[in-house]
Amino acid sequence: MENSLSNGHRFRRIPRQSVAVHPNMDPLLDENLEQWPHLNELVQCYRTDWIKDESKYGHYESSSPSSFQNQIFEGPDTELETEMHLSRARQTKMEDITDDDIPSTSGRQFLGTPFPESYPSKVLKHFGQSPLPAYEPAFDWENEHSMIFGQRIPAAHIMRGLKISVKVLSLSFQAGLVEPFYGTICLYSRERREKLSEDFFFHILPAEMQDVQVASESRGIFFLDAPSASVCLLIQLEKPATEEGGATPSVYSRKEPVHLTEREKQKLQVWSRIMPYRESFAWAIIPLFDNSISATSGGCASPNCPVASTASISGSSSHEVALEPIAKIMLEDKLAHSSGGSVVVEISNLNKVKESYTEDSLQDPKRKVHKPVKGVLRLEIDKLQAGQADLENISESGSVTNDSVDLGDRPTDSTLIKSLSNGADGPHNSKVKLNFHDEKGTPRNGTNPLGNLDFHANDFQAFDFRTTTRNEPFLQLFHCVYVYPLTVSLSRKRNLFIRVELRKDDADIRKQPLEAIFPREPGASLQKWAHTQVAVGARVASYHDEVKVFLPAIWTPQHHLLFTFFHIDLQTKLEAPKPVLIGYASLPLATHAQLRSDICLPIMRELVPHYLQDTNKELLDYLEEGKNVFKLRLRLCSSLYPVNERVRDFFLEYDRHTLRTSAPWGSELLEAINSLKNVDSTALLQFLQPILNMLLHLIANGGETLQVAAFRAMVNILTRVQQESVDDNERNRFLVQYVDYAFDDFGGHQPPVYPGLCTVWGSLARSKAKGYRVGPVYDDVLAMAWFFLELIVKSMALEQTRLLYNTLPLGEDVPPMQLKEGVFRCIMQLYDCLLTEVHERCKKGLSLAKRLNSSLAYFCYDLLSVIEPRQVFELVSLYLDKFSGVCQSVLHDCKLTFLQIICDHDLFVEMPGRDPSDRNYLSSVLIQEIFLTWDHDDLSMRAKAARILVVLLCKHEFDARYQKQEDKLYIAQLYFPLIGQILDEMPVFYNLNATEKREVVICILQIVRNLDDASLVKAWQQSIARTRLFFKLMEESLILFEHKKPAESMLMGCSSRNALGDGPVSPKYSDRLSPAINNYLSEASRHEPQGGTPENGYLWNRVNSQLSSPSQPYSLREALAQAQSSRVGASAQALRESLHPILRQKLELWEENLSAAVSLQVLEISDKFSMAAAAHNIATDYGKLDCITTLFMSFFSQNQSLAFWEALLPVFFRVFELHGATLMARENDRFLKQAAFHLLRLAIFRNDNIRKRAVIGLKILVRSSFYHFMHTARLRVMLTITLSELMSDVQVTQMKSDGMLEESGEARRLRKSLEEMADDHRSPNLLRECGLPENALISIPERFAENRWSWSDVKSLSESLLMALDACLEHALLASLMSTDRYAAAESFYKLAMAFAPVPDLHIMWLLHLCDAHQEMQSWAEAAQCAVAVAGVVMQALVSRNDGVWSRDHVASLHKICPMVSSDITSEASAAEVEGYGASKLTVDSAVKYLQLANKLFSQAELHHFCASIVELVIPVYKSRRVYGQLAKCHTLLTSIYESILEQESSPIPFTDATYYRVGFYGDRFGRLDRKEYIYREPRDVRLGDIMEKLSHIYESRMDGNHTLHIIPDSRQVRGDELQPGVCYLQITAVDPVMEDEDLGSRRERIFSLTAGGSMRARVFDRFLFDTPFTKNGKTQGGLEDQWKHRTVLQTEGSFPALVNRLLVIKSESLEFSPVENAIGMIETRTAALRNELEEPRSSEGDQLPRLQSLQRILQGSVAVQVSPKRLINCICVSPRFPFLLVLYMENIFH
Repeated sequence: MENSLSNGHRFRRIPRQSVAVHPNMDPLLDENLEQWPHLNELVQCYRTDWIKDESKYGHYESSSPSSFQNQIFEGPDTELETEMHLSRARQTKMEDITDDDIPSTSGRQFLGTPFPESYPSKVLKHFGQSPLPAYEPAFDWENEHSMIFGQRIPAAHIMRGLKISVKVLSLSFQAGLVEPFYGTICLYSRERREKLSEDFFFHILPAEMQDVQVASESRGIFFLDAPSASVCLLIQLEKPATEEGGATPSVYSRKEPVHLTEREKQKLQVWSRIMPYRESFAWAIIPLFDNSISATSGGCASPNCPVASTASISGSSSHEVALEPIAKIMLEDKLAHSSGGSVVVEISNLNKVKESYTEDSLQDPKRKVHKPVKGVLRLEIDKLQAGQADLENISESGSVTNDSVDLGDRPTDSTLIKSLSNGADGPHNSKVKLNFHDEKGTPRNGTNPLGNLDFHANDFQAFDFRTTTRNEPFLQLFHCVYVYPLTVSLSRKRNLFIRVELRKDDADIRKQPLEAIFPREPGASLQKWAHTQVAVGARVASYHDEVKVFLPAIWTPQHHLLFTFFHIDLQTKLEAPKPVLIGYASLPLATHAQLRSDICLPIMRELVPHYLQDTNKELLDYLEEGKNVFKLRLRLCSSLYPVNERVRDFFLEYDRHTLRTSAPWGSELLEAINSLKNVDSTALLQFLQPILNMLLHLIANGGETLQVAAFRAMVNILTRVQQESVDDNERNRFLVQYVDYAFDDFGGHQPPVYPGLCTVWGSLARSKAKGYRVGPVYDDVLAMAWFFLELIVKSMALEQTRLLYNTLPLGEDVPPMQLKEGVFRCIMQLYDCLLTEVHERCKKGLSLAKRLNSSLAYFCYDLLSVIEPRQVFELVSLYLDKFSGVCQSVLHDCKLTFLQIICDHDLFVEMPGRDPSDRNYLSSVLIQEIFLTWDHDDLSMRAKAARILVVLLCKHEFDARYQKQEDKLYIAQLYFPLIGQILDEMPVFYNLNATEKREVVICILQIVRNLDDASLVKAWQQSIARTRLFFKLMEESLILFEHKKPAESMLMGCSSRNALGDGPVSPKYSDRLSPAINNYLSEASRHEPQGGTPENGYLWNRVNSQLSSPSQPYSLREALAQAQSSRVGASAQALRESLHPILRQKLELWEENLSAAVSLQVLEISDKFSMAAAAHNIATDYGKLDCITTLFMSFFSQNQSLAFWEALLPVFFRVFELHGATLMARENDRFLKQAAFHLLRLAIFRNDNIRKRAVIGLKILVRSSFYHFMHTARLRVMLTITLSELMSDVQVTQMKSDGMLEESGEARRLRKSLEEMADDHRSPNLLRECGLPENALISIPERFAENRWSWSDVKSLSESLLMALDACLEHALLASLMSTDRYAAAESFYKLAMAFAPVPDLHIMWLLHLCDAHQEMQSWAEAAQCAVAVAGVVMQALVSRNDGVWSRDHVASLHKICPMVSSDITSEASAAEVEGYGASKLTVDSAVKYLQLANKLFSQAELHHFCASIVELVIPVYKSRRVYGQLAKCHTLLTSIYESILEQESSPIPFTDATYYRVGFYGDRFGRLDRKEYIYREPRDVRLGDIMEKLSHIYESRMDGNHTLHIIPDSRQVRGDELQPGVCYLQITAVDPVMEDEDLGSRRERIFSLTAGGSMRARVFDRFLFDTPFTKNGKTQGGLEDQWKHRTVLQTEGSFPALVNRLLVIKSESLEFSPVENAIGMIETRTAALRNELEEPRSSEGDQLPRLQSLQRILQGSVAVQVSPKRLINCICVSPRFPFLLVLYMENIFH
């Protein structure tokens, strides 16, 4: 058993004391104690080692915590990754980073490796950090443990009091240290004028008399309850008594600082060696906690002056000084920032003593003041935090024991340091020695109450006298009396000292006294006597000595103290001075030991045998006529001898009963037991433990009557202790201390207590259950039930250990004990009765019921470690039967608390089932009850159930015992049924609030993370609906833990982390600070900020320098406390803003890591599901794979970390590799569209890592399109649609410094990404950087035989998207010019329409926008062309679908009207079938609607030829539908159209539908128009001056101060070298359209109005010309013979009427005509026109005459009407410059 308890299978032995460091007191206690059982019990109680149950308060060893990383949540315009790298680089250059330089939360380094070092390598298969450690970053099991209602708190955790250690360093005098000095130090109360502790003895030797040691190394340890201004250190110095006429002590107080003469030194040294007795020398007081300076009525240097030491006032004997400091303290160096420290004290004002004194006289204001001693005593004072165990480890000798204490956290008491720092320079000028010894290997839960203190063996712990007056149990054996001789009043002066000794009797005066006196020398044995100091030359000798006398265990009336008085002759002699006996005084202990007042005794001249007897007193001769001249004081300190009479009576009757010395047996004992209830509380508490031991002995072995009486008395005592103690805890710490440490079930020497205790208690409970009146004691029993239940369990456990220890193999645990049937039945009955009380009292709302419920839960908890678990399960089953189902909130709360306590057992995971086939009974019960609670109406119950689950899983996750993968798998399988229950009852989950959902989801993710794939697949094999519900939970987890950005545009991202904490606060998901983050921030706040933030840095662990301003809280802990206390009920944002910026950064870091961990875990689950679906061994919708697609849409739609994007791409590739055909099918159009949209969205990010992954993601989509559709048409449609949607959110332009717009960074990055998509050279590097094989794109999937990847198609797709991007960008750049430059606006709409042509809906939308723009400009022909184009798109889609209304010929005829309408029917329209877009919206009715619109617009433009063709296209629709009314209208319309055409052709003035102008642009301010020519189509009434004015107005607004606009007045060819810098030129020329069959080389003069005949019906023009006359002689103008002509023919990009008002000139040709050719052409033109007019047939006879008007118009300006035209011809003919044949030809024509 000894080894068992020391080696500790379950119990640990804690020694009370180490005999090696104590004086040997055994002779005083080794008397025959068997005659006094109570004494034996007391001695055993104090001497027996404590027995501590190591498993009572749980066992939890945490594994290494995981690290937090700086998660990067990028937005489109942020580059946090680069900024962090730069910040780290700057930080590394500024300082060498060490572990101590980086403040961390709970000791963790956040800038560590990506994965915690504690994770084994095989766990690295996971994508990210475990979600549960991320949710609980600072899981504190002790804190969670303590939050359970009725939680048991170990007694050792109660810290109280202070410890002060004092060490004497040196003593020096101005005269020199020649002789030895001795002294005492004690705690003294100036207010009460009494000593608070015993004396600590020290001595200081001069250098000549020292051995090896320079000074004494021993320290005095003093204890204080709390800092007090009246507490001080009293220091008293002694020296060898001075010879008469020798060197007196005045040498140490001379005014001049002179040294001793050699003769004086020699005399002092010789005398000190032969003089064994001492006299008082000096004293000093050091106030510990009072730093104030105040005057007293005693005047200067008053001994009772309650002043603190100060360095600013020096000692002085002048009476004018109001104050004299008692001690001068010097602090040697800066006080380090620590929880404790030591200071060095220099006492420079030692008060000299000239006469003997008592300690009481030191406070007397009338005391005479002498010159101070000119010397300095140096002390080292160290303050430590004292624990309860420290106070218990004081032995009766006062020396330190080897027992240890858990130091815990030692807060600095500023009052002590302030007092000891002189108040002048403060604590920053002191030298602090950190004397703390950190305990290594302490368990995390800190259940070890006694850690090791590194004390020296000769350190002295001074006994605290208040121990005997406190309301606390005696825990150590101390049995002594302190003797204080005070005064001896004699009639003549003597050099008097007193010898004190303890004698057993007075029979033989020659018999040696008992060795019972405590020695002054450390390490010495007990002495026979002790001597006081010498009172030199005094009639009234005063003493301040303290003599500590150890007492025997058994007193007799003969034990007494004997005082011997000696006078010593101080004359110089060669031998030691001989004392002269004066007399004796005796004091019997039995009659005087208890007295606290002063005692006066007479002095006997001589001793006679039996001098204590009254009969012999007449024979004694007394000094001073028998007067009581000797006054002394006693202080009894004993834990064996009770002062209270009732306690002594109980001890006496207990002895009689035990020894069977009185009859009737037990009657007097019953009376004594009953009288214990009248014992005062102090005496009861002081002897609590032995009294409880004796009562338990009676309960275990007494008769029924004694058992009941002892039990009732015990209940009464426990109730009083609970009620009368100052402790307000539900479990009184003294009682806890008794159960946990002191109770050892009588060391196994007697039968165990628990059977008798269960029997007595059970009978009382059954009596109550039967309705008998048991009195109020029963309520007290229930209130103290925890005490009895814990006693029962510990008794069982001790019996189990003692019985099985000898048979237990080494290293094995003690097996569970099987309770006997009778005992277990008794326990079951008692448990049932207590459960009934809980149930009934809960309904009444009594708080006692909840405490009793917790006690019963801990009873079962403890029994699980002792007895067979299945027997405990019977008790648990009985409890659940009582509280079955969803009951009242109070009852349900009790049930949850019960399960919470039971399942907190450290072996919970290893518990068996009720049947051998079951896995774990407790886990199944817990899961069932937790899920049942989530369906409860009480919201607090739901939250509590969720929290219980989280804490349990955290405990498993962090437990060092369960870090193996198989252990984690086993735990996950234990909790896996909970997921099944949630899936079966999803409404229960949806009814939870957000906080509860988060806790549930975290648990689900943690369970799934640790499951093996086979177990996880089983969850997906039951049904498709159940699988969908599982992934609904995954979607919920992503929503609940989404890292939200500020409420801005989706793409206007910004950093959520703000270095200064004054930016916009993101509405994160933490509605309130959860328990986890509270603990996390509490631990984080232990570390103060260091240094400053790097410029523009975002490091969480650095704080900006401005934060150290006085307005900001310096302590992070204070900031957190302030935020939580002042923001009760405030919103989450207000609470977040109130946090200190450092804490806010850490909070956001926590949120970022948690969000990333959850997203990565869900991604990992989706990856496993994808692989399982590929094997077709799960139940899911294989046609859509909606579980995968919905998750990926959630991934893309949320703000994710950089780590997530890095992990996503390989999963994205695998999913499309395995399920590409399904995901690319039309059923998943929505998914594909969302994926394309978000990949394009990510392609505009500044972060290159994210952008590159978006490019690879687009390539993965292209690859899947190649293999599953053979082309990219459908994907082109998808990307075009998503690009259009993206452009509505992206800001593609930005303002330049000059106010102009330019391309934005987002647009540039998107352009770069689209270019990289088609870059085949960079593709391998991109793939490798993104974690994919270099051949991932070109590799052939398993089910395909050929490589279908085509870089040319990819480039075509990229170019198509780039064209759309350019169109959008141009449209945005023209936003400010839309209202002024209608031509550019129309072109912008046109480019958008062409760029989005793959998507019919978008194509039509932009065409209609263009149509509206033309109508606003009254450009009816262009608007009509837009309507025709729209109708063409619809007709193409209809023809491709073979709807039977129109055919390819109809499309071809429409192409003739609008060449943009393609006559080729492709599958593009069918590929455009996407959700929300596509050909399904294109119907015959919509085509008819746009054809009718085109007809209307062409009519307004008077282009009736086009109207006829359009109406002919509408007629087949009405024919197919047999709508004859509409057919009649169509034919009527055709009739009117043809009549209009006939009217135009028969008009004498030919019809002109428009005018055309060539416009050339020259100048850099025109942008892309520079050096280009366009043909403008304008209404027929617009003249050259009108268009010049319009274009000047448009382009003058674009000129800045450095440019001007100039219009070139002619149509000559513009040369670049002729253009002036800073000038922009416009050249505007009227042009004529060219017919298709027109001969451009004809010399005829072109008069368009004269040539407009029947060939003008097809008014579609793509060529234009204009003639430019010139002369070759350099003159501007010349005669007909000098007039040459340039004919310029221009070809446009497309034909008019077009979709736009202007077309680019793509080709220009030039012809040159000579003057003769020019004249011939003029003549031919007039002649042909005249002939045509004369020969044209007329329609009626009345119209046969020539039309004079037409002839007049033709002949107007002709050469033929001139007078004598022959002369002109002759002139031309004689000119030698022209060919003769041309002249003849011209003459022939003229004739």
